[in-house]
Amino acid sequence: MIERVVADGLRRESMVGASDAQIESWAIAQRVSDVPVAVREVLRWIGVRGGRWLSGSSFGVDAVGARSKGAAQATLRELGDTMADSGGMLVLVDHQSYQFDVIGGADLSALDPPVWAITEGEFVEQCWPSVTEWLNAIAPEVARDRERLAFQRAHGEWIDPAWSEYIEFD
Repeated sequence: MIERVVADGLRRESMVGASDAQIESWAIAQRVSDVPVAVREVLRWIGVRGGRWLSGSSFGVDAVGARSKGAAQATLRELGDTMADSGGMLVLVDHQSYQFDVIGGADLSALDPPVWAITEGEFVEQCWPSVTEWLNAIAPEVARDRERLAFQRAHGEWIDPAWSEYIEFD
């Protein structure tokens, strides 16, 4: 998936991966002992800086930790905790402390576990059958963005957004 997004025009240097030591510290901050293999792979690509991935959300080893997990658990309690081992859950994404993408604690030993969405005042549900499917779902649409920006540049109709620096242009 990462290679497809790069082939579509995302600058490889706009992404910075996390080291194993950073991933371990991230897990410790969330009080989990196991990080699924698929999550480790994602973090090794975009765990420090994601470029165009997850713009506007907190993601990665420096952005998601104990505070995000506490907010996710509080939101889950309000909605009626239906997740097996929510205390052991791993928070992947914190979107302004009202929406979270998480892996349930009972699934942390799986290689490519399902990913749940927790949304304040709305729902808790397993939205993706695996981290791989989640990654596909959150992939930036770089080819579309690139085409749109090129068209708008050619017609003088656009001031480049900050994220345009992450896109390769011919």
